[in-house]
Amino acid sequence: MSIPSRSPVHYGYASASDMTWSRSEKAVARQAFDAALKRELHELMQETKEIAGRIKQPSDLWDLQEYLTQKRKEIDHKYNYRYSHLTQVFGRLLYETRVSEEELRGFSEGKLRTIRSLAKFLAEDAA
Repeated sequence: MSIPSRSPVHYGYASASDMTWSRSEKAVARQAFDAALKRELHELMQETKEIAGRIKQPSDLWDLQEYLTQKRKEIDHKYNYRYSHLTQVFGRLLYETRVSEEELRGFSEGKLRTIRSLAKFLAEDAA
């Protein structure tokens, strides 16, 4: 009995692991990824300054440390720059409004369709 080959198309979209990235798409991806990460880290710095300004006792230091540890884990998990994960990363970032579709201009229509679809799914799931 032969095993059927895995199709690169699932539910009308190419799977992330089957997508190839052109040189120009890689450049757009890197720029959008770095910009989103920079914005999120800037936001975290502002939040951290506000929290630090409210520190009144030594135990507050450890609360801040715990908060930052948790945020680092979340950010490290979210910002995964492996090409096999980028459509999911950008789908989430688009849903969170951390990137705009304008920043993703230059991606193939298939990649944009996959990214939009994931952002829409996340929005519907959150509702």
